[in-house]
Amino acid sequence: MHRQTSGERILYLLKTRGPQTAATLAGELDMTSMGARQHLQKLESAGQVCRFERAEQVGRPRQYWQLSEAGQAGFPDRHADLSLALIENVRELFGDEGLDRLIDQREKSTERSYREQLGTCRTLGERVEKLAELRSEEGYMAEASYDADEDCWLLNENHCPICAAANQCQSFCRTELELFRQVLHADVERAEHIVMGARRCSYRIRPAHREDQLSLL
Repeated sequence: MHRQTSGERILYLLKTRGPQTAATLAGELDMTSMGARQHLQKLESAGQVCRFERAEQVGRPRQYWQLSEAGQAGFPDRHADLSLALIENVRELFGDEGLDRLIDQREKSTERSYREQLGTCRTLGERVEKLAELRSEEGYMAEASYDADEDCWLLNENHCPICAAANQCQSFCRTELELFRQVLHADVERAEHIVMGARRCSYRIRPAHREDQLSLL
């Protein structure tokens, strides 16, 4: 199994958590702030990260680091060129209606698989956590958490392995949202969207019915 280098771990943290200070990264990686800055400077020289200043409520602006466009590209869009070519070919042969039917069939197949694997989950929280696990296996770098302030579950997907396809045909995103509602038996709202320029896709998830509230936690 490949052992991640410090640079790779930094890239992963910036991908999953967004912009970070060198001090925060140092704490996560159990190294000194100077050591974290040295790794960040190497990644900056390689074009994988960039820095910017952010004003804080107190004191001077702090320096933050984030992935550059090249750094983002290091988390690949699976088979992007093939996906785009297939989408265009289906459109040419069968029109937009044929493409919609293909996407609907993909959704139904995925729904069957998810339902089978979520079948033993007894609560909404268990279903969200299991779905995050399944999505991570598919390359979405998904995380599940409970937000007490919003009184809802969160499903955050820090990467989209089909981003190129979704940009060309947003029906993929539409069917995905409905898919989550069906397999989670819940109200699902998309709060952030990579296709719209956000860092990640994020979903707020709440019980669909009042009687489900006891199963939220």
